Parts: sequence; C-alpha cells; structure tokens
Amino acid sequence: MFTGIVEEIGEVLEMARSVAGARLVVAAKKVLGDLERGGSIAVNGCCLTAVEVDDGAFAADLSPETLEKTNLGGLHTGSTVNLERPLQPTGRLSGHFVLGHVDGTGEVRSLDAVGDGNWWLSVRVPENLLKFLVYKGSVAIDGISLTIASLKGSTMGIAIIPHTYEVTTLSSLRARGTVNLECDMLAKHVHRLLAAGGSLPGGGSNRPL
Repeated sequence: MFTGIVEEIGEVLEMARSVAGARLVVAAKKVLGDLERGGSIAVNGCCLTAVEVDDGAFAADLSPETLEKTNLGGLHTGSTVNLERPLQPTGRLSGHFVLGHVDGTGEVRSLDAVGDGNWWLSVRVPENLLKFLVYKGSVAIDGISLTIASLKGSTMGIAIIPHTYEVTTLSSLRARGTVNLECDMLAKHVHRLLAAGGSLPGGGSNRPL
C-alpha cells in the first residue's frame, strides 16, 4: 500500500531485456534506507519487488505483464522515475490509498505553464478507465497522488503546484508521452458492486424491480 507521495526521483542505471521480461536497476538514496531484498518499492506507481539492494541502487525484475501494461518498458539508462516506499501503519496518509497496481497508460496531451510555477497537465485516458474517474476525485499518475481538476470527454486536466512539479518527474513529460494511471480503488470497488446489482449503505438496491 502506498500514498502517492513521491519520496525521491531515481535514475535508471540499466534496463536489461530478457526473452520475456527485463531487469531494471535504479540508483537511489532515501528509499534505500530500510529497503531490503524482497521488499516492495513503487517505481512510477508500479509496485515492484527489490531483488537486489546495495549502497546506491536496487534491482527489480519486470514481468511481461508489467512491460505490456505500464510505461516501464520505455525506460532506458538515464531515465528518471518516481520512487516511494510502502506506507507504514504509523505514517500519515497525505495522498490517497495507492496499491501500485497500474490500470493502464494515458497519453500526455500537453503540460502548460500557467504562472507562478504552476502547471496544467492534460492526459488522454483510455475509454475503459473513464468510469472510475470523477471531478475532484483522486488519481495516481506515474505514482503521484493528484486531484482531477477537469474531465472533458476522454481528457482529464490536473493542476500541478510548484512543489509537485519540482520533486517529481512531471517536468520531464512531453506531449504524446505515456504515463501510468491507477484509478482510486474505492471508485473501482463501488463500480463493481453496483454493476453486480449490489447496494450502497443507506441506499437502495441497484437491482431492477
């Protein structure tokens, strides 16, 4: 479980492809403080398992599923990634509940400066994910907990404050690039419940009369 509050930006040292998957090696500092072999780490919002950890980097294996459903397959030596360790039970939930299970990728339409260090990010969302997004709802983009500021057709707009722009990889985004998307898990559970004919507490059944 993660919060979508990025702890640091890591740099890809190696992206070694194999027959089906790949091994990713990332240079980091802060997140290595208590990361152990077998521990979880969110890389651009993808929950990965650290298979090797040393003083300056960690390695994680990427499955074919991860390469297919996320933007990690496009990483190369020198790429920057957002890093976050799992939430501790005693920690503050500053973002929202993020599982690190990417639902799909979106396409960056634009990233525009709007003054005083603020930015406006527009992302085209796959049709199958739109039902989980709501105005002022939460979404994780490359592992960053953000608030949806507009929804027009298949495009969502995100207001980016200076701090978020400075401490994440958002500054490296370019039009037509891809970003990992994880929708709010509560929205997904509610949608599943109602689609199955269930009901919400205090409300009526969704089953036809």
